[in-house]
Amino acid sequence: MSTAPSSVPEVWLRGPVEGFDPLVMPIVHALIQAREDLAQLAATVPAEHVWQRPGGAASIGFHARHTAGALDRLFTYARGEALTEAQKAEMKAEGTAGDPLPHVVRGVEATIDRALDQLRATTREALLHPRTVGRAALPTNTLGLLFHAAEHSTRHAGQAVTTAKILGGG
Repeated sequence: MSTAPSSVPEVWLRGPVEGFDPLVMPIVHALIQAREDLAQLAATVPAEHVWQRPGGAASIGFHARHTAGALDRLFTYARGEALTEAQKAEMKAEGTAGDPLPHVVRGVEATIDRALDQLRATTREALLHPRTVGRAALPTNTLGLLFHAAEHSTRHAGQAVTTAKILGGG
């Protein structure tokens, strides 16, 4: 994995992404950045590192899988829907070792693509609609869920990058 700085600016410094309301642009930028960071990892991380847990920390594979799962769940709540049994089962399996990283990252990319489609269709009026999270029905709104989904995605992508650096000795 290269530690040299990229000549391409971070996504948020590349300007607006066509087709999205400016109010959701920071969310769009964060999701695209997470997708790019994880795609770079998938291309560079040795297979034997993907499910290792250095010092008991979560694995690269977990962080990637959790990025997709949490994003899917949070965007489900943003639509005002409850989680399905399949989503709950997938959440329980996020830390289970198995799939190679390129396969896991393809799943993340598909989830991000669906999230971006949802963002394109989200109206300004819908951003402040009241929403709830989880069995406890904790209060938030659509914008709060979308923002948290984006920052949560970048957090786990960053943790995957850091774990890869630790395992790679870089």
